[in-house]
Amino acid sequence: SQNAFFVESFVDEVAPAMGEDPCAFRLDRLPADSRQAAALRRAADEADWGKAPEGRFQGLAVHESFGSVVAEVVEISMSSGKLRVHRVICAVDCGTVVNPDVVRMQLESAVVFALSAALYGEITLREAAVEQGNFDDYPVLRMNECPQIEVHMLASDAPPSGIGEPGTPPLAAALANALFAATGQ
Repeated sequence: SQNAFFVESFVDEVAPAMGEDPCAFRLDRLPADSRQAAALRRAADEADWGKAPEGRFQGLAVHESFGSVVAEVVEISMSSGKLRVHRVICAVDCGTVVNPDVVRMQLESAVVFALSAALYGEITLREAAVEQGNFDDYPVLRMNECPQIEVHMLASDAPPSGIGEPGTPPLAAALANALFAATGQ
């Protein structure tokens, strides 16, 4: 899962260095008929890629894991150096969707889990023991911090594939790419 962060963050450093939009850069280099390209196009279309409201910035990432492809667009704003995540748009190709509600819930929870890890996740050790014992000392995303989450399922006649974790890997990269769009760092 961590490879999604390194690969997709690096792509967002290369694209502007080449003078290209990050989404177009990816789509120009992916096979046009690939599942990755389809998921990326759908997420970008649903997010209105490149047309974020004033003061907001977008980042995206796409990753395949457990036989499923998930593309995510994260929309953020910065105020006084503080980050706020407004929207996360997910497009998924997980083969034949058996239960759309389960797919939606799994991706929504993956976004919350991944944002919690990206924004707050830290495990510390003291005297060879983990200090965090429960959610009272391991912060997770609160309801008032939760962004609007949209899930879009791509039609597929492929067999069903994994949906428990695939929404997690691209999120940190999409978030970092939105921060890069906002700050240049």
